[in-house]
Amino acid sequence: MKSEEAKLFRLIDANLNRLREGIRVVEDILRYIEDNGDLAKRLKEVRHKARFEDSRLLEFRDIEGDVLKSSTSSEMERTDIASLKRANIKRAQESARVLEEALKLIDPKASALFKTIRYELYDIEKAL
Repeated sequence: MKSEEAKLFRLIDANLNRLREGIRVVEDILRYIEDNGDLAKRLKEVRHKARFEDSRLLEFRDIEGDVLKSSTSSEMERTDIASLKRANIKRAQESARVLEEALKLIDPKASALFKTIRYELYDIEKAL
């Protein structure tokens, strides 16, 4: 059985990846499809701030043990570019919230960073 520490770092690792991936999808849509350099740049800056370095992240990564790694049918349904943006900005916001909460247990300063990131993403969503 995995230790609580391993489980916590696995949770943090997955959500750091999910956060940066979600931001990147929206950033690239704005950059390459919509030619919106201002919002793309804001997202790029947020993505670069979304860092938490700790060797235990990779140490406790467990892709094989992920009980929900398969996509759900709703994750596979995207009708247009707007739906891609909407799904991925929400994905990023949710991940930022998980990071904010989880990091309260080990690094309150990092937790505060992800709270700030979450609110920046809310503001960017409004601008979308």
